[in-house]
Amino acid sequence: MAADLSTAFPVARDTLAAIDEALGVPLSRLMAEGPEDELQMTHNAQPAILAHSAAVLAVLAGRLGSVVAAVGHSLGEYTGYLAAGALTAPDAARLVRRRGELMREAGLARPGAMAAVLGLATADVEAACAAASNPEDGVVVAATQNAPDQTVISGDPAAVAAAGARCKERGAKRVLPLKVSGAFHSPLMAPAVAGLALALAEAPWRTPRFPVVANASATPVTDPAQARRLLAEQLTAPVRWVECIEAAAALDPEARFIELGPGAVLAGLLKRIRPQAICNSLGTVKDLEAFAG
Repeated sequence: MAADLSTAFPVARDTLAAIDEALGVPLSRLMAEGPEDELQMTHNAQPAILAHSAAVLAVLAGRLGSVVAAVGHSLGEYTGYLAAGALTAPDAARLVRRRGELMREAGLARPGAMAAVLGLATADVEAACAAASNPEDGVVVAATQNAPDQTVISGDPAAVAAAGARCKERGAKRVLPLKVSGAFHSPLMAPAVAGLALALAEAPWRTPRFPVVANASATPVTDPAQARRLLAEQLTAPVRWVECIEAAAALDPEARFIELGPGAVLAGLLKRIRPQAICNSLGTVKDLEAFAG
């Protein structure tokens, strides 16, 4: 992750080094060399994804022109505030590191599960979750609406399994268990909220240069106090991704989307939400050279 950027661009290397120093760990080395199982741990994966995006942002500085808004998926919302100048890269990395630690602790205290439901409308998934939640099996919720026909469910393992079975009865094409360390964006993450709210309150914030669409409300945010509140709520609230994309697009229907960081997952989801949208995924030196050219 980001190793080629670090080699090709001094500003990317400096950004990664600043994040390493802020965290007190050699995160950039872990990103480049692994081991993969250690990198995939929540408290490492979250700052690593943000660091990769921060490195791309550093290279792109001054080249994006007028930015309408930022929208980030889950931890990507923090990258949105970084892009908007509300947080520095080191401060954003410290926040997502703490977020990952708190989420991991909540997952250890009350183990949960998540599963992706494919080929079923979110309303049907929500109904299946409501029917599967009970005192015996626990709670399950529709945690992430990634696309109109792709929703991630999250909660107690027995309830997630029951909801998955009900989704199949309702016509879901597939229900895929996810390899996660907790039931993210569900009530099971409630023990992490107070600690994250404290970290958000202690971090230095500036007013964003442009709106950031909040996952929890699907509304553009420019007030730091509101940003902090919604980021804390995000731990237990669903990621309203389809609504977030539509809210961002409503600000300028002709604007181009640019995905920053590893992979092109969000570009794929975008095509399922707004097939007409134009999107560039920028995560490697090759991507950046093609974009600049």
